[in-house]
Amino acid sequence: MTAVVFIHGTGVREPGFSATAGRVAAGLTALRDGLRIVPHYWGGTHGATLAAGGASLPPATGTTRGLAEAATAGPARELGETTSAADPGDDTAVWAALYADPYAELALAAQQAAARTGERPPGSVPPAHQLQSRLAALAAQGDAPAAELGPGLARAATDLAAHPLLAPAAEALDPEDLAAVAARSLTARVIADALDADTPLVPVGDTRDTVTDRLAEALGAPPRGTRRGVRSLLLRTAGSAASRAALRRRRALTEAAHPAAGDVLRYLARGAAVRAGLRSLVEGLEEPVVLLGHSLGGIIALDTLISAPLPQVRLLVTAGSQGPFLYESGSLPTLEHPAPLPPHVPAWLNLYDPRDLLSYLGAGLFPGRVTDVAVDSRQPFPAAHSAYWTNPAVYRHIVDRLP
Repeated sequence: MTAVVFIHGTGVREPGFSATAGRVAAGLTALRDGLRIVPHYWGGTHGATLAAGGASLPPATGTTRGLAEAATAGPARELGETTSAADPGDDTAVWAALYADPYAELALAAQQAAARTGERPPGSVPPAHQLQSRLAALAAQGDAPAAELGPGLARAATDLAAHPLLAPAAEALDPEDLAAVAARSLTARVIADALDADTPLVPVGDTRDTVTDRLAEALGAPPRGTRRGVRSLLLRTAGSAASRAALRRRRALTEAAHPAAGDVLRYLARGAAVRAGLRSLVEGLEEPVVLLGHSLGGIIALDTLISAPLPQVRLLVTAGSQGPFLYESGSLPTLEHPAPLPPHVPAWLNLYDPRDLLSYLGAGLFPGRVTDVAVDSRQPFPAAHSAYWTNPAVYRHIVDRLP
């Protein structure tokens, strides 16, 4: 029976580790019977913590410019105007902006409404009223209508219904476009909250889009929603939004509850105990064994295999791993460039997402020893780094190569 040892990446703690390990187990065993999935949770014992309770962190900033303010820096554009700022078939920049500010489209639509003149006839029903009723009905269903995204839909729908930008945005958009904008806002809010919590599971773009279309229909859009709206303005301001997202997440990336950055630094400084723990686990397993590591977990697996032979291990699989980069930059603890990969290191499958800025290639560094395979989650960074385990292609590539 093949044993697959799953090694998590940076910042993962319970209960996130068990949820991720369960998802990995389900994805692999659905394609091949008889696998033994062995979760290796190193974060609880060897992960980083802030011993002084975060005394090194600067206070959080309270100043942020909204997307609507950024948009006013240039000439006003109509909501449907096209732009050459990005590939029109690639919407990852739009989603990156929405993850930074889920209400960005509402803000830009409200800006257009503010520029209009005229008043509504006395006694007429505000355009936002029907959408607010549908948002309330959606919230009453809990998180079930968007279960694939994770928890938070009910809260997001309640907050959106009461948001001050909703009414002015409704003045600028027709009901179908407003429903589509609201659906994207809900989806982005749920995913943004997950990113703030450093969840190890983020849905791939296809799942995100399917859920968004479902929400749009529930809010009054026709089937498949609509791609109209403020796309061009979001593309124009995506860069500044992404920068604000990084600022907003600084504390989450460094404080004790979410020690993603600290895990990397601690491993590079004191990684021997982590490698020893993995080696001890593998030595107690019957062959064949596969090491499957995500992000820093891939570095741990690679370093452990380089340091001394583990004959039980027949395959190394890394996903979104920085091992090749650390090697090339002279930072990999167990092997310094240009030394070759030791002969006892088994076949290496390296999965990377072209949009994941924390994934690197190994074939050019270790010719004939590494197979690099691209898997596209259709998510922007940093969501792409957490979307491997919800991508069916990842499991197909792994199972195809299992001993």
